[in-house]
Amino acid sequence: MAGLVAFSSKPGLWTGCGTFCASMLPPVFLSEIGAATLQLILLLGVALVLPLFFDRDRNMHRTLLLACAALLAARYAWWRATETLAPPGWTLDMLASWSLFGLEAVALLGNMSAFLIMTRRKDRSREADANLGWWGDAQVPRVAILIATYNEDFEVLERTIVGAKSLRHSNKEVLVLDDGRRDWLRDYCEKLGVRYIRRSENKGSKAGNVNHALECLAADAVQPDFVAVLDADFVPHYGFISRTLALFHDPDVGLVQTPQHFFNADPIQHNLGISRSYPDEQRFFFDHVQPSRDGWGIAFCCGTSSVTRWTALEQIGGLPTESITEDFMLTLKLQNSGWKTVYLEEPLTEGLAPEGLKEYLTQRARWCLGLMQIARSSLGPFAKSNLRIRDRWSVIDSMLFWSTTFSFRLAALVYPLLYWFLNVTVVDARLADVISYFGTYYLMIMVALNNLSRGMVVPILNDVSQLIGAIPITKAAFVGILKPKGHPFVVTAKGGDRSGIIVQWRILAPFAACLFLTLLGLALGIASDRFAFNDAGDGKGVILFWTLYNILVLAVTIIACIELPRRERHIADRPERVDFISDGTRLRLWMTSLTLDTARVRGEVLPLGKTGILDIQDVGQVDATVLAETADGARLLLKLSETQRNALLLRFHAADDTAPGVAQTQSAALLRDLLRRLSFNRHPH
Repeated sequence: MAGLVAFSSKPGLWTGCGTFCASMLPPVFLSEIGAATLQLILLLGVALVLPLFFDRDRNMHRTLLLACAALLAARYAWWRATETLAPPGWTLDMLASWSLFGLEAVALLGNMSAFLIMTRRKDRSREADANLGWWGDAQVPRVAILIATYNEDFEVLERTIVGAKSLRHSNKEVLVLDDGRRDWLRDYCEKLGVRYIRRSENKGSKAGNVNHALECLAADAVQPDFVAVLDADFVPHYGFISRTLALFHDPDVGLVQTPQHFFNADPIQHNLGISRSYPDEQRFFFDHVQPSRDGWGIAFCCGTSSVTRWTALEQIGGLPTESITEDFMLTLKLQNSGWKTVYLEEPLTEGLAPEGLKEYLTQRARWCLGLMQIARSSLGPFAKSNLRIRDRWSVIDSMLFWSTTFSFRLAALVYPLLYWFLNVTVVDARLADVISYFGTYYLMIMVALNNLSRGMVVPILNDVSQLIGAIPITKAAFVGILKPKGHPFVVTAKGGDRSGIIVQWRILAPFAACLFLTLLGLALGIASDRFAFNDAGDGKGVILFWTLYNILVLAVTIIACIELPRRERHIADRPERVDFISDGTRLRLWMTSLTLDTARVRGEVLPLGKTGILDIQDVGQVDATVLAETADGARLLLKLSETQRNALLLRFHAADDTAPGVAQTQSAALLRDLLRRLSFNRHPH
């Protein structure tokens, strides 16, 4: 029998259970597929009730959940290795089958490492609360705030400099490090009373720029106690310094890293129209991976939004320049010298995510290349150094992520084509076994990760975010391992004109070609009799499902390569009451959107050209003119003074305890937004 009250597609595996149940219940006969499907149903039932008991902040709960996922992953890997591979021999079937399993096995190894890291989690907010002002009656620590810049526009730099000057810390100095050597920026810094530093050449890129500033600080009569680093597009919240300094009460802490939040949608969010219902791609790392790494003592610096102890920087000789990802290597140098790097999971800065796909992919490929350079450096996982085992594991885990995740995603597109065009059996498996082994493993991974991350891992969207960068990242991984030296630092461009639709043909072309081949292969399978035989067994069904899934992923990826126009929009905008004063009359209106130039008001239709004063909270009374009439109000052109403009910048980006964007997936809204975008209707946002 396939199963008598069976929970496995393997006959006899649950014989004892079946015999016992048979003595108490009428016999229920299930096919092998039915028995395998029952496993999924039971696991789905567990998934529905799990949130009632699971506490993501308790390490024991995390460990048990991820241990179950790891066991099912190991079970799946054993089944793949023993029952689904082509027999040994110099055949195309064997080469295809075994090479795919090899890629999958290494990717699974990376998953196991990630599972182990995520069994712990550390939240340091209470520690920060308890140690605010730990220096007591001693002098307030002196903090140098370094803003590294190369080619950013004025609008990008303005908000960062204004935000840094407004930090709620009395003993601070703001320094703008201009590798672009721009006179207008020098004049602007002089106007605001900000220290301006430039150098004659750009050796060492960002790390060299920061090191030059450290040399200037070392030559001052009084050196800082701490150094904060901000990228040119990252605006600090008022409490950035006070909250991070609290963790330096521990004299062994050398660096405090905080998360990066973004006030604009990343390219995938924006191009798919899901910025209000789906978190940005970096939220999983900053909200879930970094706190877990901190639980193991292996949180690492991410460049911007970090604060480092001056004496620690002096001891290690400044930022390292062996890798184009100097931030991760800075962490290793600090750990190698006995310093701790810790993570404070609070929204203390917000910046500009890459606005275009080319910039997005350039940034990710640079991160990958830099990590591979570190792996081949004097602080690599197998180099002779003072690094702890866990520090070396930290590097290996990152290597596995960058080298396996994206290459396996490409393989998942290519290998089904071998069946359709060459009749190569890539996976030889019964459908019941696929459901039992792969289905339960995949569902358990989704259950575990979504309970840990509050629903951030969404099938198809997760695949699209990996696939869209898979080609340049895979290339960077292998280039970095084989030739770690001699690669220039490529700056991620920020700002610029984003007012039109741009089709990224060079990024889109490989996916369009793959989609064409996949559809052609499927058509051949339908039309040709050579697929009517049972030489692949149920493997044909597996390949068919795999192919249909790939078609869906490729279609969404292609849509994500069509960049939609952008306009200034603040994700956290909320309607608020404002007064509009004109001709001695005060109108109480709703303001529904606000930018540095315009405001949208509702509640009273205002005639074109009407002038008045708009009273905006935290900004003051602003001269305004009706720019356009609307059905229920007007769009106003604002004439801001410099003081009002700065106040508005701070209102947009510097408020404490706020984070732009969404922190977790909103399922119903996500489905609605995706359906709207896939139907090619304009998104209302």
